[in-house]
Amino acid sequence: MCDLYKTFMSATLLKTIVLLSISNLFMLFAWYGHLKNLSSKPWIIAALISWGIALIEYLFQVPANRIGFTQFNLAQLKILQEVITLAVFVPFAVYYMQQPIKLDFLWAALCLMGAVYFIFRS
Repeated sequence: MCDLYKTFMSATLLKTIVLLSISNLFMLFAWYGHLKNLSSKPWIIAALISWGIALIEYLFQVPANRIGFTQFNLAQLKILQEVITLAVFVPFAVYYMQQPIKLDFLWAALCLMGAVYFIFRS
């Protein structure tokens, strides 16, 4: 248990989480923000703007994965990414996109917590 605690309290993990969280926020705007803000524009305009936002996303995502890969394996990075994606997606969906909050978000989070347990135990 002590090793697991040390893993989750490391500076590498903190940097990775912060950078991936920022990356995910930009990703959500690139993927879904145009549905709210550019719905009256031609799809090509939305695509070009989304590509620009996605570039900013990658400027955070690539360093995050490089930093994270110094301590974590690929599967651990992927599961960490999925947890962060859900943690950033729910507030984005509810507050920005005005989607109703659903109990399914909780079930998805519980499933991801199981994934975290299995992928980080060793």
